[in-house]
Amino acid sequence: MSKENQKKLAVELRRLGLSYSEILNKVPVAKSTLSLWLREIGMAKKFVIKNTEKRLIAAKKGSLKRKSERLVRTELICKAAASEIGKIDLKSFWVAGAALYWAEGNKQKEHNVSSRVLFSNSDPEMMAYFQKWVKYFCNVTEDELGYELYIHKNDNLNSVLDYWCELLKISKSNLKVRFKIGNTESYRKNKYENYKGLIRMTVLKSTDLNRRIMSWAKECNKQFKIYSEIV
Repeated sequence: MSKENQKKLAVELRRLGLSYSEILNKVPVAKSTLSLWLREIGMAKKFVIKNTEKRLIAAKKGSLKRKSERLVRTELICKAAASEIGKIDLKSFWVAGAALYWAEGNKQKEHNVSSRVLFSNSDPEMMAYFQKWVKYFCNVTEDELGYELYIHKNDNLNSVLDYWCELLKISKSNLKVRFKIGNTESYRKNKYENYKGLIRMTVLKSTDLNRRIMSWAKECNKQFKIYSEIV
């Protein structure tokens, strides 16, 4: 086929809505040549729409494939990580809880040396862990615990209350609600049905316990420093 006939065919195929790669399968020329031939050639609106739909379908398939691959890869990573940890003893749970409080708990400061044990977070698994931890390792009873829920007014309050009460095994009367002040129509992503607010858990009359827990955490840090210098 002559160059002229190739160009005519390429133009016709383009007007029929074929993509560059589809045309190149039928007209074996360099992509740069094809681009030069077709740079002023448009497509009918229906073919433009068809091509757009094809690209969207292809993109969706690619996205689903990547998601599937990511899920498989994530599962393998999680299984490998779990095997690396292996079975741990109670002392490990104790140390983990002290480190968790070091990161997320209320610390005593120079201007406030009598702070109670107070732990705040929006992660449900973390809150459940600390609740069990402080009861088991610190001999805190349920009667000594206070709970506050911080949430925006436009969030689904009843379902959120049910969620936390079931998770922490407490009654609604034991969970005080504090509404956050701020722009509830902002672009924040932690809102609507996926947002469960933030829980603040307080141990009553626990100033000395706060000092004790922080001493555990600092001792762990001290020993780790010594160990890391050795190895």
